[in-house]
Parts: sequence; C-alpha cells; structure tokens
Amino acid sequence: MYRILPFQFKRSARDEVLMVNECGDYYFLDDASFDLFTRHIIDENSDIFYDLKSKLFLAQEDYEISLEKIAARYRTRKLFLREFTSLHMLVITLRCNQRCEYCQVSCAEQDAHAYDMNEGVAEKIVDMIFCAPTSHPKIEFQGGEPLLNWKVIERTVKYAKSVAQKTNKQVSFVICTNLIEISKEQLEFCQEHGVAISTSLDGPADIHDKCRKARIGDGTYRKFMEKLGLAREVVGYDGVDALMTTTAYSVERLREVIDEYVYQGMGGIFIRSLNPYGFAAEQANILGYDMRSFVDKYLEALKYIIQLNKKIFFPEHFATLLFSRILTPFSTGFVDLQSPSGCGISGVIYDFDGSVFPSDEARMLARMGDRHFFLGNVLTDSYTKIFAGEKLKQLTARACVETTPSCAWCAYQAYCGTDPVRNYLETGDELRAMRGSPFCEKHRLIFDGLFSILKNATDEEMDIIWSWITKNPDLVNRHESC
Repeated sequence: MYRILPFQFKRSARDEVLMVNECGDYYFLDDASFDLFTRHIIDENSDIFYDLKSKLFLAQEDYEISLEKIAARYRTRKLFLREFTSLHMLVITLRCNQRCEYCQVSCAEQDAHAYDMNEGVAEKIVDMIFCAPTSHPKIEFQGGEPLLNWKVIERTVKYAKSVAQKTNKQVSFVICTNLIEISKEQLEFCQEHGVAISTSLDGPADIHDKCRKARIGDGTYRKFMEKLGLAREVVGYDGVDALMTTTAYSVERLREVIDEYVYQGMGGIFIRSLNPYGFAAEQANILGYDMRSFVDKYLEALKYIIQLNKKIFFPEHFATLLFSRILTPFSTGFVDLQSPSGCGISGVIYDFDGSVFPSDEARMLARMGDRHFFLGNVLTDSYTKIFAGEKLKQLTARACVETTPSCAWCAYQAYCGTDPVRNYLETGDELRAMRGSPFCEKHRLIFDGLFSILKNATDEEMDIIWSWITKNPDLVNRHESC
C-alpha cells in the first residue's frame, strides 16, 4: 500500500493530467492511470509507479523520509529569502532626453532639475543598502535617463565600493540608459568600476522609432546604433545588454524583432509585455493588446528562437527563467514571479527624494498620484522602520500564492508568483482571486505552452533548453556557426 504526497494537477483536453508537487517536480499521466493512482490501486510493479515514487508523488514505508526530501527541496526553492533585498534600484533623476510613448514613469522634462537625486540622499541610500543582510547587493541606476545626473552616479559608485570594502560585501552596478548621450569618458568609468549597461532596443528601425522618440526630433534608432557601437568598443559586448517592450506595433512582428537582435549581435532577448503604468496606461488603446494575443505571439516567437538555437546560441530570457523553475529546484532571483512576492524583500526602489517603495511599479503608481505603497524615506526613517515595518509585513503576508484564492490549488503554483501592486491597481486590494486577471492569464497560458514544448521536445531541443539554463552553449552540437 502507498500514501499519496501533496500535489496539484491540471487536466487537458487530450485526456491527460499534468501533476506538480510541492517541490516543483512534474509528471504527465493519462486520465485512466491518474484515476488508478488516486484510488490507490495503480500497479506497484509498473514503471509509472516507480516514476511517481522517485518524483515524490507517493511514498510507501519511507513516508517520513519522503516528507523530509520534499521539505529540503522546498527550502531550496525559497533560498532567495536568505538574500533579503539584494536588488536596490535608485531613481537618479526623473529627467529624460526622450519621451517614449510607453514610458511607465511619466518622466520629467530634460531641464527639470528639481527631480534630480542629490549626493546627500544617494549616500544615505547606500548606507541603508549595506544594512540589508545580503552579502551581494546589486545597485541599479534608473531614471528618467540617469546619465543626466552623472555626477551623482560617479559619487554613488565610489562611495558604495568604499562601504562594501569596510563591510566585506561584494557590490555590483547596472545603469539603465537609452545610451543616446553617453560619452566615451562615462563608458571608461563604467569599464574601470565594473558597471554593466542595460539599454533598450525595440526591434528594427521602424519599430524602435515608433515609440522611442527624442524630446526634440524623431526616432532614436540611428543615434542608438552609433552609441551602441561606442559602448561595445569601450566595455565590450558582454558589458552591454538590451531589453525590448512589446507594443501593438511589434506584437505581430516579433520574428523581425528577434532577427534584429541576432543581427546586432545581442546575447539573447527578453520578450517583455507592456506594463499598465504612466504614459503606457494613458495610451493603452493605441499601444495595448489583449493578453491571449500576446501569449500566442510569444509562444510562436519562442518556437522560432528554439529553431534558431540549432545554429546559434541565443536564449529567450523569460522562458529561461521559467524553464529553470520547472526543471531545477533552484530559485531564479526573478522578482516578478516569487512567493512571497519579491516586493521589498527581493528588490526595492528609492525615488530621487529618498522615498522608498517596494517595487518599481509601486513607485510608478505613486507617480500617478497614489502613494499607497510608500514605505518611508531614507532621510527620516531607519532601516528597521522601513524594512521591518507593518506596511511591508502586511504586503508580504498578502502576496503568497500558497494562500491566494485560486493560486492555492493551481498546478503552476510552484513556479509562479503574484503581483500585489498590480492587483491593487486593478481592484483596490493587494490580495485578489487571481483567476481571470491579466497577470494570471498571461502566465497560465505561457506555462501551458512551455509544458507542451517540454512534453514534445526532441533530445536536441531539450539540450537547447538546458544550454539556456546552464549558460553553456557547448551542450548543443550546432549545425553551423554564426
């Protein structure tokens, strides 16, 4: 006789059941075998029985040992909690030299210096960052266009490195910039101090220029390419990475966007959907699309990328994160899909005036006039008050998929998370029944697609997926180099 261990399941239209247990192991059963299994009458000498036992869906006399294995693997999936608040984002300025159609923060005019962070605020933020338990804090400079307040970036990097040395911690840096006004001297500073550069490329020239426009003039593609070449010349290809945002202009043309990334020598692509904040919310009727359409196009693009990887190493980064969650017991550090939510406990953002918010989206919401998620200010509040205060505790307690209606019994619970900020924006409450929400629809449909890929993948395609997860191109014997 055997005992069934905890799991969630999902039936498909093909008389098939996907089972996922507490530690993220999955197994496909046909409907008849699932019926036998749940009635405790499946053949205990069958291959299916041994598979279910090895994957911790059932136990015999080793019940207590099996529970200990599940607990150990569950703890591994939650290891991100030990590195409490490792990502710290600083809004160096709200000023920007572009006015992108989908700007999520409603950036300020280029000469609006009142929206600049000063050195005193920046140093206070750094002092607070090094109060966090994490031994590897990551500081990300955001805007607006952060390069417009370059002096404070320089000072912050140097000050943070000195504090890191005193506290025996390792700090890393990223600048999120449109590159348009970056200089060789600034790039040389980045090279010297190990500052990575994250930028934005939405696709070929006509797609990029549709949304990413200069405040004075038209699209920025040509200038961007000029500066991208300079950046790579100084900091190298590995020192510059790019993100894209999918709009109504590009959702039907993702293959062209992918081809542009390959042509420009990018190391991969993150196909990112639109967020409903700032200018993007104001122009949702022009830039937006329904989530099912986005997922359909995303999965088509993903299959195209997998075929490309038979010739070149070119991961799709969002799928890589999700495949890693499905196929390994390790947390990915991806703040947007964690349980508890990564808001405040994995990543936090400091506004130009020292105000602290649990996520970039919470700060964007404040920019739209609602400061519901305001945690405090580095100039007036202590680390303990901000990060151990009731506001963040309540937010975290209401952001666990294990206790969220509909998520609690979802087959994808082990791999997913919730977004309390977006929930609040859409319903007025951080906790909601997620079923039917745009967030849930997007991720549920993507997981459906990923599990279909895994179930039908050839050995070569599984090698491609594992090469993404392990960042090891040599796992695939490619037909030709590019």
